[in-house]
Parts: sequence; C-alpha cells; structure tokens
Amino acid sequence: MLGDVSSVLSRASCVFLFLLWITLGIDVVDVDGSHQGIPLSVVKLWASAFGGEIKSISAKYSGSQLLQKKYKEYERSVHVEEIDGLKLVKKLAENMEEMFHKKADAMKRLVEAAEEAHLQHEEDPDLQYEYFNAVLINEVDDEGNSVELGGEFILQPNDHFNNLSVNLSLSVVQVPTNMYNKDSAIVNGVYWSEALNKVFVDNFERDPSLIWQYFGSAKGFFRQYPGIKWTPDEHGVIAFDCRNRKWYIQAATSPKDVVILVDVSGSMKGLRLTIARQTVSSILDTLGDDDFFNIIAYNEELQYVEPCLNETLVQADVTNKNHFREHLNKLFAKGIGMLDMALTEAFELLNDFNQTGRGSVCSQAIMLVTDGAVDTYDAVFAKYNWPDRKVRIFPYLIGRESAFADNLKWMACANKGYFTQISTLADVQENVMEYLHVLSRPKVIDQEHDTVWTEAYIDNTLPQAQQLEDNQGPVLMTTVAMPVFSTKNETRNQGILLGVVGTDVPVSELLKAIPKWKLGIHGYAFAITNNGYILTHPDMRPLYEEGKKRKKPNYSSVDLSEVEWEDKEHVLRNAMVNRKTGTFSMEVKKTIDKGRRVLVLHNDYYYTDIEETPFSLGVALSRGHGKYFFRGSVTIEEGLHDLEHPDVALADEWTYCNTDEHPEHRYLSQTEAIKLYLSGDEPHLKCDKELVQEVLFDAVVTAPLEAYWTSLALNKSENSDKGVEIAYLGTRTGLSRINLFVVPDQLTNQDFLTAEDKEGVFTADHFPLWYKRAAEQIPGTFVYSLSIHPGNENKSVVLASTAIQLLDERKSPIAAAVGIQMKLEFFQRKFWTASRQCAALDGKCSISCDNEDIGCYLIDNNGFILVAEETSLTGMFFGEVEGAVMNRLLDMDSFKRVTLYNFQATCRIEAESSASAHSLLDPYFAVYAAVKWLLTELVIFLVEFNLYSWWYSDLTAKAQRLGKTMLVPCDTEYPAFISERTIKETTGNIDCAECIKSFVIQQIPSSNLFMVVVDNKCDCRDAGPVTMDPIEIMYNESLKCDRLRFQKDRRRPDTCHPFHPEENSMQCGGVHNLTPSLTATLLALLAALFPR
Repeated sequence: MLGDVSSVLSRASCVFLFLLWITLGIDVVDVDGSHQGIPLSVVKLWASAFGGEIKSISAKYSGSQLLQKKYKEYERSVHVEEIDGLKLVKKLAENMEEMFHKKADAMKRLVEAAEEAHLQHEEDPDLQYEYFNAVLINEVDDEGNSVELGGEFILQPNDHFNNLSVNLSLSVVQVPTNMYNKDSAIVNGVYWSEALNKVFVDNFERDPSLIWQYFGSAKGFFRQYPGIKWTPDEHGVIAFDCRNRKWYIQAATSPKDVVILVDVSGSMKGLRLTIARQTVSSILDTLGDDDFFNIIAYNEELQYVEPCLNETLVQADVTNKNHFREHLNKLFAKGIGMLDMALTEAFELLNDFNQTGRGSVCSQAIMLVTDGAVDTYDAVFAKYNWPDRKVRIFPYLIGRESAFADNLKWMACANKGYFTQISTLADVQENVMEYLHVLSRPKVIDQEHDTVWTEAYIDNTLPQAQQLEDNQGPVLMTTVAMPVFSTKNETRNQGILLGVVGTDVPVSELLKAIPKWKLGIHGYAFAITNNGYILTHPDMRPLYEEGKKRKKPNYSSVDLSEVEWEDKEHVLRNAMVNRKTGTFSMEVKKTIDKGRRVLVLHNDYYYTDIEETPFSLGVALSRGHGKYFFRGSVTIEEGLHDLEHPDVALADEWTYCNTDEHPEHRYLSQTEAIKLYLSGDEPHLKCDKELVQEVLFDAVVTAPLEAYWTSLALNKSENSDKGVEIAYLGTRTGLSRINLFVVPDQLTNQDFLTAEDKEGVFTADHFPLWYKRAAEQIPGTFVYSLSIHPGNENKSVVLASTAIQLLDERKSPIAAAVGIQMKLEFFQRKFWTASRQCAALDGKCSISCDNEDIGCYLIDNNGFILVAEETSLTGMFFGEVEGAVMNRLLDMDSFKRVTLYNFQATCRIEAESSASAHSLLDPYFAVYAAVKWLLTELVIFLVEFNLYSWWYSDLTAKAQRLGKTMLVPCDTEYPAFISERTIKETTGNIDCAECIKSFVIQQIPSSNLFMVVVDNKCDCRDAGPVTMDPIEIMYNESLKCDRLRFQKDRRRPDTCHPFHPEENSMQCGGVHNLTPSLTATLLALLAALFPR
C-alpha cells in the first residue's frame, strides 16, 4: 500500500516537474497579466473608453442609427429576392450580343459601299485628285496659302469624342511617312473610297454610340471618320501603317501555322544578318493569338532559336514573340547554308504539329529568310508539298545581289507563295506584308466577309488615343473588323483584297451594359476571348504603374487563370473558352485597397457565350448578402422630389438612362434623364426601369439624413474643433449623399468622394472601398481606415463607415453604407486621451502610454497602424515595426497570414550594366557615337526614316539605360494579414535571448481596431520585421521550358480559308531594280565600320 502511494507521489512529482518545465519554456502565456506586468485590465479600460467615444462620434455624425431605422420602417413593404445568376448572365449576354450586332451591321454597310464604289471605278494612272490629308489639313505655307492636300477643314470639339476637335461630316486620309501621298495607286484608292463618307455619317446617325470608323487600304492609306488632324512625332514621322494593325491582319487572313527559316551561313554576316533579324521580327509582328510559329536557324546544322521548343510550334502571343526576339540577337553567321535540310525539317514539323490538332489547323507557311539558294529543291517539294501545295513558301532575299533570285522566285511560284527582295532596313516592313495579301486570296475568292473581333488592346499610335492619354490615360478597346474585296470578274481568281473596315468599341461601353447594382457589393462581370484572354475584368491591370501611360508588353494577353488563380484546374476558364453555359463555385481571396488588404469570399460563377462573337461572359456573385437584392416602391412624385436635392449624386459610370443613343440626350445628367423619362414626354429615351424605381426608393428613404446633418452643422456647440469634416452615404443603387461640416477649402482631403479618388466612389466595375469594407464588418459596428495623403501627413484622414442591413438575418442584402471623414489628428487625440485613463483611486496609473518603457499602437484588422507615438509610423504595417510581436500574434492565431499571387506584377531590375561599363572602359566610345551620328545624318536623306529610327533608338535606349533600373513583367507571391474575429484579447511574452518582451492586444469594441501595448525595455529587433514585400517567383530553366511548351485550352476561330482551287498562284512576286547606288555603298560602309 505504502509502495503504491510512494509510486503515485513519485509520478505526480514527475508530472509536476514536467509541467513546470513546459510552463517555463513557453514563450507565449495567455493569462490575465503578463511577465513584465502590463495589466490587461488597464488596457481593456483604455480600449473600452476609446471604443465608446469614437463609436459615439461616428454614429452621431453619420446618422447610421437614423438610416437603419428608416429602412426598418419599409421592411414589410420591400420584396427580397435571390439573384438567379444564370438568368442574369444570359440576359447580359443578350444585351452585349445586340450591341455587338449593331456595330457589325455598320461594318457590313461600309463593306457593301466600298465594294460597289471600287466596282464602278476604272483605274486611271494619271488621275489627279485633291483629298484631305490628315497631316496637312489646315496647314499653310509661308505666304499664308493652304498647302497641297491640305485646305480648310472645319474641326469642332465634340463631347461624344471626348471633346476632341473633329469633323462629323467628312473623313480624313492618313498616308504613312515612307509612302508617296500622290502615288497613283493611293490617289485612285482615295478617290473611289470617298463614297464611304456618306456611309460613315449614316452609320453614326443610326447608332450614335459608334465612335471611330475607318477603312484601312491594302495600298497603305487609312481613311478615318470623323475627320481629325494628325500630328507627326518629334522626328517629323507618322509610323502608323494600318496594314500591320491586329484588326487588319486578323480580318485579312485566316489563322496560320508558320515556320520561319533563317539563313545564318557565313555569307549572311554584317548588315545582311541585321536585315534578316529585322525581317523575322516584322514577320512576328504580323502574327496574332490565333497563329502558331517557330524559328529555325540553319547553316550546315539546324538550330532552333529556342532550343526548348524543338519539334513543336507555340502560340504567337506577345510573351512568346518577345521571347523569340530576345533570342534573335544570339544568332551569328558562319559556315555553309544547307537549305534542303532546313526545308525538310520545316515540312515535317508542320505536318507533325498539324496532326496533333493543337495549332491553327488552317493555313500553313514557310518563311525563308536568306541571301540565296543554289538549287530549287524540287525533290523536297515533291516529297512534302506537291501536288496539293498546302504549305505556302515565302522567300525573302536579303541583300542587293540577284544571282539566286530566280531560284527563290521559282520556289514561291511553285508553292503558292510570294517572293520579295529586301535590300535595306527601309524595305523590310513593306515587303514582309506582301505575304498577307497572298494568304487572303482564298477568303477573297470565297467572298467570305468574316466578322472578326480583336482582344482588348490600347492603340496609342492614333491621334485620338494620344490626345486621350494626355487627358485621361490609355483607353482599352476591342475592334470589330471586316475585309473588303474586289468583286470585278476579271480579277476574281487573283483574290484582290482592297482593305479592311473597322470600328472601335471601348471596354467601358461593355461595362455600361452591366447592371452593377444587381451584382452586389463584391460581384462583378467579366469577359474572355476564344484564347482565354481577358477582354474585361476588374482585376486586369494593363499598365506598369497606376496613373502612368506605359503599357506592359503582355497586357493584351492576360489569361483568366492569372486573375482567377484559385481555380487551379482551370475548370472555369476552360468551360468559358469552350462556349459552355454553366456554374462554378470556389473560395477566393480578393484584394482591395491597391492589394494591401484581402477579403476571403466564396464566389458563385455563372457563364455563357456571346453569340456571333469570340467572347464568353461570366458573372461572379459572392455568397451571403451578395446573392440577394430587394425591391422597394415609392411614388414617382416622392422619389423625384428627394432625388433632386443638391446633396444627391448618382454614380457617374452607371447607366440609369442611355443618354448616348440620341444626340439630343447627350448633355443630360442622369438625374435630368430620369426626370425626362418619368415625365413620359420622351419615348426615345431608354432607361433601366427597375434601377430607376429602386434609386427613387433609396432617395426617399435616405432623405431624412439631409435634415439631420443640417441640424448638426447648425449647432455651434457640436464639432467645435471641426474634427469631423464630412458625413456621407451610398446605397446599393449608386446613390450618394454628402454633407460638409466644414467649408470646402478647409477639408483635409479634398479628393475624397471625387473623380480623383477612384477607389472611394462608385465606378462601372466596383463599389467604393469604404462600402466594401463596411459590408464585411459585423452589423452595427464601424470599420475605420486611414487615408494617407502621399507627401503630406497633415492631409491624412480617418474614415469610419458602417453598413445598413435591411433585415436582421444572414441573408439580408446590404441596403446602404454611411460614414464620416475625420481629421487624423482629431482621431489620434481621442485615442491618447482614452489611454491616459486608469482605475486607481489615487489617480496614479501603474502604466501609461506616456512612459518610454511602454509602446502603444492602434492597428486595424489588417495590421496597419493608425496611431503610434512616432507619427512617421502611421500607415505602416505593424509587422515592420514590431516584427517579434507580429510573429507571436501569427503563432497564436490572433492574426493569420494569407498568401496571394500576382501574375501581372512588375519587378525592378538593373538595366544593362554592360552598356555602362562599355562607356567607361572604352576611350573611343565618344568618338564612335559622334561618327555614328554624323553618318546617320547623311544616310537619313537616302534611306528614309526607318534606318534613322533603328539607329537613333539604339543609341538613345542605351543612353537611357546607363546606371538605371527598369520595370519588367514578373510573377510574385506576397502575404496579406487578417485578424481572427473570435479573439478579443491576448497577452503574451516573447523570449528575446537576453530579455523577455511582453505585450497585450485588446480589441476596440464595435470596431475593426486593436490596441497593442508592448514592453519597450526589451529589444527584439534581432527577430527581424514581418513585411508584406512581394517575392518574385523564380522559375528554373526546366520549369521555364515547361511553361513555354504548355498550351492551355483554346477554341479555334469558326472559319478557315487555307486555299481555293480557282486561285491564280502565278502572282508570286518579282525582283526589284538592283542598280547599285550611293545608298548601298554607304550602308555597306556603315555595316563594316560599326557592326551592331
């Protein structure tokens, strides 16, 4: 018995010692009070005092309780509905289809008019005709007379065209700088295409939402309506050539698989290799997202330019094309050219790839870039290409020698291709584009006017785009285009393409068709192309830096999987690419506040295709309040009375009424349009009846706040220190009310709730940031956020917002959000006042934030500091200041880390350091640059601007890179942080090697804030900070190769015209006059002296 007791005591002692050891070894202790004696009760007192004070101010000045009461009064009369996502997305797709159809119909009318005008026109080589040249209009000579092809051209600012000066009666004609604007072919084309002016005007009258309409001629000129003046760049050059625009190429040709063979034998050294590289680069420019390609260099051996991509083709997206361009610079000329081996490889590659079904499965071509061929290689063609001749051969003879021209031309003619000779860099672009007209022949003979739509893009080469960039930044758009054919019987089998007509559709127009109010606070619509690339999505970021003009190189080929990255298996993407209709659900991490904060939501996706376009449409609705909306009802008289109050504003980018459709409505505000619509006097004005009814309801329910805010403002005893500056509200219908408690000039942040504050207002694709955050806060509590004014701390403010729910249940839709703007100094003063309170009877507090041994912070639910003793820390992430404490909070699950990915990121890298070293180490660099400049100035008069641009840009680019960094696209991973709602208070100790640091974190009642009090006596800086810095995702060579070779699901275009039995293939090119000239001599000299 005693033995048993002894055994029990022994075991108990062991357990006690073990528990004691664990307790002493634990770094974090959740007890009432901590190692260094920061009393939890005191911190709780401070938090309670501050929370009560700041909520009282926020509720009082925002009028939140009054607004909640007003919505409650209507609770029984409103009807709550769950949103039918599939029905909604189908209806939106129908609306978009109707809009797209109207644009396509306008293009059909242009095609018919153009083909009829050309049919009636007889070509006259001696035709003299004065037309309005886009560059020369309104230009005068030294004597004040209009210059030739200029003349007076009336231009007036027009609101529909973003206040640009245009002529709505006439079009203008632009001719590229390197072309003669009175060339016979151009003059004849301009003459017969004048017939389009009448159709341009008629189209605009039928569909006033149309913007720019144009005809791009195969001869090179560009007719644009409405007329607008073009201005050359600083070099006197207009580089725009309509024939190398995507809309032109896409409409003119069918999808194609292309193998480019580049001769790198010894005879290609010097200038020839430079011209060859430029030729290949120009060919790449003509390839689009529906095309596939590879590049093979050859001498006595074959060398795939990208070794990773042996024996396959890759999609010709921007990323892949740029990747290959980088590798072109690694080509060097040596050895003997074995063309038969290269042709054999190209034919086998095309055949094998075609069998996989992964390419275009349409046209096939081999581009041969060489300085000669010693044979015609009949045996190769007989084995792989005859008699069907399904693969076209396009030889480009580099240099002025014509000894092998006949062999190369024979190859082209025998294989339905086209032969051209490229002697100088100035010849490259014009000669490369010849192949497009050959590939267009089958489509022309078939008379198939396929309607094509481009991916989203920004064209800043056009004058209207350049002017718009200066005013409002780059504009994303898609273009609908159709080819124009010669219908003359005598040239039918030649398949003559006259050009392409097109019109632009800004992406913002698509967003107008989307009822944002029905999608909820976090909901959104998006559209993708047949290749899975984004046409529109709220997370698409096409620019390097917000507010800047520089486009990312791959901005037009951002895949849906790069923004909806949580869909690891690409289920949603692939279903949409394959034009399916259906639903999909997943948990998503949506970033807000420029990526600094994250919301974890569960989204339901609904998708369908947009008929007669390559696009598919999707809608995302967040579960919970995002799946419900409600209908209220008030009389028109009540609603209009309250809608017309001066403090009421409607969302600028929402469409309550379509004021674009008729010119007489364009100057109406949305409120004026609603009033006119409800009067019944304007049957042509189309409005969203449901949205109008709901905005009238919201106007009536929120109207009492105007009187409430006014009474507060008039009470001199209230807000005497003017700490509260603005009260505001927003409703689910985009209605806003604003009340100023100070005069406008005294506002700390004057951008808030203005167009300058994009995140703070209703836009076409998102609710205001403060509204989004309030909606995810517990009902009845406020979310506080710091709005930092860059460069001026005194202009920073704190926003306090809360959501107004319609019903007291989880499925209740959010009816509105209200809030106030406070001065940061006012908010901080309230905090410091509260933190000086204590419960000691003698008034002597055991701790105080005034004590240097204690550090006090106020942070929000994402870890950002709103109040700190060092004002410079305001706005910083808490982990950067107190890394050890933040780590412990993460370990204790008081905060959690959320890993995010950015596949549209930019990383800063050092620019080419070799260029800098070269300039320092080479004493002849300055002399080299000077001589090169002098020679360029001489050559420019002989070889036109193309060589100059190439030469000049090389020097300039290197000069700009010296000693600088540059932004490049990259993929990054970065963290965001969220507090755990269930944890109200936590205390802990941190073992910092030589000391123990204690801390207390206490939630501020009715808010998203936390007070953190830390022991400053113990220095834990060795622990390092916890940052939100992004980390670039580095891919090893093997993974890079896998990414290059991997092809995501895509859908091929519906039509294909690879060849036609009636095609006359004898129109296959010719040899230019090769008389030696001073130009050639100088080019050779430059190549010899200064090889690139």
